[in-house]
Amino acid sequence: MRLGRIMGVDLYLNTFFLALLGLFFVAGILGKGLVAFAVVLLHELAHVACARYLGVPVNEVELLPFGGVTRMGSELVLDPVKEVYVAAAGPLCNVIMLLLGLAMKNYGLWHDELGPFFLQCNLLIAAFNLLPALPLDGGRVYRASLAGRMSIKEATYRAATLGQVFAVAVVLLGSFGLFLGFTGLDILFTGLFLFFAATRERGMAPYLFMGQLAGKKGEILRAGVLPVQSLIALEDVPLGKIVKPFLPQKFHLVLVLDRQWQYKGFLTEAQIIDGLLSHGVDLPVGRLPLHPL
Repeated sequence: MRLGRIMGVDLYLNTFFLALLGLFFVAGILGKGLVAFAVVLLHELAHVACARYLGVPVNEVELLPFGGVTRMGSELVLDPVKEVYVAAAGPLCNVIMLLLGLAMKNYGLWHDELGPFFLQCNLLIAAFNLLPALPLDGGRVYRASLAGRMSIKEATYRAATLGQVFAVAVVLLGSFGLFLGFTGLDILFTGLFLFFAATRERGMAPYLFMGQLAGKKGEILRAGVLPVQSLIALEDVPLGKIVKPFLPQKFHLVLVLDRQWQYKGFLTEAQIIDGLLSHGVDLPVGRLPLHPL
């Protein structure tokens, strides 16, 4: 559901969040639902402000029950430092609002019903988003920390799988609490959507990896200098297997050996990517023109 534009960015309300607001309305506590909406919106606008400050384009914002998704340029995922800063901006905004709420209480600017709920919303959203699981902010930080040791595809798989595990745990605990009367449907809805969103993030992993490969030339042009990572491969290894350990913000040189472990030549990452895009993932690396040392 498109709500309009804020700060030049399209704003959407996810169906699950709309259903959650409907539950608040039916329960007669729509005011709390609007407070939750405002807290989530400010959380996402903090991501938008930080991304724009770092020069990352922002496409749209989708508000979810546990925070939201700010869809940005794919280059953010390929820059782990920027991804950490942008991801941390949301929970940091909630902590600031929590402190401001406490200050307002101390100065008498307080509502006995909505005030405590405002504090609770900020605390829960900040804490929940710090879990190391995609699509939560903590999951993006976790993926960025893995990006220096493995491909963005594998890092995304790991963080998204954790998101699915946490979602199943939330659904089970929410169902148990609902059966005992301790919790409402909102916890169950949140768990179900977390699983859906984590699965969607997992499905995007191959596209992020191809974006990483296709954007490496531009990455070199922007940085000017990149550290070199050396790999050794046998001549009959397919290109699809060669590129799996490629890391962002590093340039790779592949030394090619024959089956007798004799040196045949080397290839640069740019040549391997061009070969993969031209001939496919199954082409043996030894079929590409090799450079002698």
